[in-house]
Amino acid sequence: MVTASLKNAEFPAPPVHVAIIMDGNGRWAQARGLPRTAGHQRGAKAVKRTVKAAVHEGIDYLTVFGFSSENWKRPEEEVRDLMGLLRLYLKSELAELKREGVRFRVIGDRKRLAPDINLLIEDMERETVNSTGMVLTVALSYGSRAEIAAAARHLAVEVSEGRLSVDDIDEEAIAGRLFTSDLPDPDLLIRTSGEQRISNFLLWQLAYAELVFVDKLWPDFEHEDLKDAIKEYQSRERRYGATGL
Repeated sequence: MVTASLKNAEFPAPPVHVAIIMDGNGRWAQARGLPRTAGHQRGAKAVKRTVKAAVHEGIDYLTVFGFSSENWKRPEEEVRDLMGLLRLYLKSELAELKREGVRFRVIGDRKRLAPDINLLIEDMERETVNSTGMVLTVALSYGSRAEIAAAARHLAVEVSEGRLSVDDIDEEAIAGRLFTSDLPDPDLLIRTSGEQRISNFLLWQLAYAELVFVDKLWPDFEHEDLKDAIKEYQSRERRYGATGL
């Protein structure tokens, strides 16, 4: 009989929470002489593949960087195309997410999104709120510095109104006022396209995450690439500042 400890040693647990910076759509299209929109379309297909792959690999939480607050600075035509793809995803994927038991949620500054997109987001969140499988969080119009600044303003208001003491402001208090207050911090961050930076994504939450940088462009990201990143994560010793024994 295999003991539980031996079984765990042979089959390390997957990360509970995986975060992904999906980078490289534009370069994928450029390398093929295609418009950037074609890269974003292929990138959307990679999102669908990766959600299914994450469910298969036993990931409890998957958070993807869909559209940053800085992406609003891109050419108007590209932003319009990206918002069109977002509408298509929100309209077409609800049934599949429900079949997979995935709960869908969005973090970011929703005020900058079009009213119809917000309605689609709210509908998908409402329709999947009772799903008990993986939680899929999409960061849209999201910037981590702005998120932290909003949390600070929230704390300042609570102190000024006498609902909170300055002495009570600690790491837990700040984390509790972030968009991700109901999520565990990511264990693993994956970034595609060979770039090795965090790009204003979950700066607070990634404090102790393992970082894996993949050379593939996002449209080419496959199930096997996710498995390889998980294996790399499982091979590392996570000490959280302590010494390994």
